[in-house]
Parts: sequence; C-alpha cells; structure tokens
Amino acid sequence: MAKLQKSIDKRNALVKATIELVNNNGFHATPMSKIAKMAKVSPATIYLYFENKQDLVNQTYIEVKAEYTNYAFATYEENMSVEDGFELIWKRIADFKLKECEHAMFLAQCDNTPMIDEPSRIEGIKHLQPLLDLWQRGKKEGLVKPLSDFILYAYAINPLSFLMITQKRGAFQLNESHIEEAYQAAWDSIKVNK
Repeated sequence: MAKLQKSIDKRNALVKATIELVNNNGFHATPMSKIAKMAKVSPATIYLYFENKQDLVNQTYIEVKAEYTNYAFATYEENMSVEDGFELIWKRIADFKLKECEHAMFLAQCDNTPMIDEPSRIEGIKHLQPLLDLWQRGKKEGLVKPLSDFILYAYAINPLSFLMITQKRGAFQLNESHIEEAYQAAWDSIKVNK
C-alpha cells in the first residue's frame, strides 16, 4: 500500500510541476528535465507514468478540466430553471477560477494554444456537457440565444479568464459586487431579449 501511495505521490508531483512550469514558462520552454527536477524525481521516472511530454500535458489537462467541471457542477441539478442553473454554474466557475488560480491559468493556456491534442480537447469538452445541455434546453425554451456553444462560451464564460489574469497581475481586485456585475453581463450576453 505504501508503495502505491508513493507512486501516486510521484505522479501528482509531476502533474503539479507541469502546471507550475507551463504557467510560468509556457509549454515549449518547459523541458521534461525541469519537470522532473521540480517534482524531485529522476527524468526516467516520468516515463513510468507518461509516454512523453505531450502525453503528460494532455493527461494533466484532462485531470484539471475534470477537477474544474466537477467543482462547477457539484451543486447543479438538471431540474433547475435555465437562468438559475446558469447562474449557479457560472458563479461556481468564477469561484474555481479565482480560488484555484494556478489550475485555471493552466486551462486557459491550454485552451488558447495548440499544445493539447484534439482527442484530449474532445475529452475536456465532454466534461462541460451539463452546461451544454442547459444551453440546449435554454435555446429550446427561447431563453438562450440560438448561437453556437463556442460563441456562448466565448461571451459568457471566457471573460472570467481575463478577470482572473487581471486579478493575478494585481491590476484589478474582484469583490462580490464585481462578481455580480460580471455574472449579469454574462447572462445578458446570451439571454434572448424579450
């Protein structure tokens, strides 16, 4: 059992080091040797858990995406109204991005560069299914604009990454009223105006 835990700890250390180094240096300036050094394992150890750097980054992306979406949907129930459901999910996403800044930064980097392969992206998108289903229901009920899910995500969710990065840089400190204003702007951007 102790051996299994040690193995899990090593793998977790590699994932943590990958997130930190990619956030600080970018994907291309993060060699496997640096990841191993930061994780305090030999470079050869990486290959016990991952095929190569691409596999390490892809698996890290999928794990972090799962953590993010599990948090986002933890208290969501499918029978909620579209607006209530969206507000709950949006605010939990905001909470995650502001509290788990390193993980959210890593996802933002992955989403905005070609460093993740397409199968891993598709796997990551699957984790967003409850939000996509909610939007589909909203479109059917005439509450959500009949736009592509990519456009809805770009206008309603992606601005949170900008706010998170701005806060991390110290340029803007979000408080409760800012979160409320940002949520309202997000909802206004995707709801059908009646």
